[in-house]
Formats: sequence, structure tokens, C-alpha cells
Amino acid sequence: MIEFRNIELQDKEIIDKYLINNPYRASESCFSNLYGWAHKYKTQYAVWRDYLLVKFTSDRGGCSYLTPFGKGNLASAIEVLVEECGCPIKFEMSGVTQAMREEIESAMPRRFEFKRERSVYDYIYRAEKLINLSGKKLQSKRNHINRFTAQNKWRYISITKNPWEVDSCKDMLQKWYDINKESSDESLELDFKSTSLFLDNFEALNLRGGAIEVDDEIVAFSLGAQLNEDTFIVHVEKAFADIQGAYAIINQQFVLNEASEFTYINREEDMGYPSLRKSKMSYRPDILLEKFIVKEKVRK
Repeated sequence: MIEFRNIELQDKEIIDKYLINNPYRASESCFSNLYGWAHKYKTQYAVWRDYLLVKFTSDRGGCSYLTPFGKGNLASAIEVLVEECGCPIKFEMSGVTQAMREEIESAMPRRFEFKRERSVYDYIYRAEKLINLSGKKLQSKRNHINRFTAQNKWRYISITKNPWEVDSCKDMLQKWYDINKESSDESLELDFKSTSLFLDNFEALNLRGGAIEVDDEIVAFSLGAQLNEDTFIVHVEKAFADIQGAYAIINQQFVLNEASEFTYINREEDMGYPSLRKSKMSYRPDILLEKFIVKEKVRK
């Protein structure tokens, strides 16, 4: 039996060895994401031979796994997970990209069924698109930014180890949460906890951050990290919605100042929320990264 353990900050170096150079560009394949949302998914990990194994547990007791990350016999690594699950008909892998699907099918032909899960598709954009916002289809984004810059005396701040910068974002996060909490559901509280974890462990997680300041007050901020060699992932984007253009300008300025050396920017999934899907689609993703739920085929 594999012994899984809870993900802790000190596990970053171990887990990064398996994730930092992965070719998938999937938001789940990132230590900061796994750690930041472990409180929701009860995320655990184990190292088996040359593979990293990641396990999630739902509030109902069901479990799900990521595709094993590593090199070697993939079929053997998946069989270990099936055995660990204890019940093949309940076995499930989530966040499986098309590239992962092909590898699983090659290693274990016709063993599993693959069902698309639209709510967790990742929205991936070319960095230069988010910076330049060129073309007619992104004209409205440029208009929002132009309106913001015309109406406000503002500056961009790169978040560093300076406690004032992180504390200012914490203050803004609390105000943002207080404004939105009454009209939202449990997911907002979970998001607040994850964002707080990112800010509390900003340096240890090796995050990059940026903020927009207007009249000596933070009105928007964003946090992210390197996902792999050519892709940066944006974990957090917060802005006061009543300040027109605040979301548009932090989106652009964060990539410009913190992630312009990357080819792609992964802005994660929409979680099935129509308003979030509309917003992310409005930036015209270059890659809408499909993901699948993988289960054992029912034997007839």
C-alpha cells in the first residue's frame, strides 16, 4: 500500500522535481496550485519509484488522482493507484489532458473511458496577446484600459518580499471579500482562504505578484508562478469591480511586468461559472485545454 502524506511547504523541492519541466501546461501540474487548494481537496502525495502520485479526497469520502508524473512504466504506476483506491469501479483520474490521455491509452489500451469535463478546461493565451491586446476583437479591452488611465492617477507595483506590499494586498483582499461575501456562495470563502495562503507564503512559494495603486490604495492585484519552461500560470486576480477597467489593467500590466518572457499564460479554469467563462472567453484563448475524467470501463 502506498503511503500518501499531506502536502506541506517543505515538500516543494521534492514535488517541483517532477512538475517544473512537465510538457502539459495544465494548471494542476504546479506545486503552488496543489498547496494553495489542499484545504479544499485534501490533497496528498507520494513518490513511488520514479513517479509522483497525487491524490484528492472529497467531502463524501471519494478519491481521485492525477495522472502519475515521471518516467518509467506508466501502466504500473496507474495500477498502484487502482490498488490504493481499493475498488476499481470507483477509481478515477481527473485533470487529464489530451496528451495524458494518449499516453494512458498507449500504456493501457482500451482499459479506461474518458469523459470531457468542461468546467476545468484551462484558458491559455499567448503572452503578447494579453500585453498588446491587438485587433478588433480586443478593442473593448483597450477601451477599458484607456478609460481607467484617463480617470485615475495610478501606478503599477511589483510585489517583492517587502512586507508593506504583501500586507497592502491582504488589506485589499479583505475589503474585496467583505464586499462580495453576502452575494456569493461557499466558493468565495474557499477562494479567500487560498489567496490568503498565497500571500502568507509568497516568498516560500516563489510567486510573482503585481498590484495597481490609485491614490495610495491598492485597487487590484495578481499572483502567479512559473508552470513550465514556456508557460506562466496566474493563480489570483482581484480588483474592485466598481472601478471601471481595474480588472483589464491588472490583467495586462501583470503579464507585461512579471511574465513577458513566457510564451503562454495559463489563466486556469472557469469552474463552470457562466460569468467567469464569458470573461475568459472574451480574451480569445489561443488554447482551450481540454481535460477528462478517467474511469475504468464497465465490464459487460
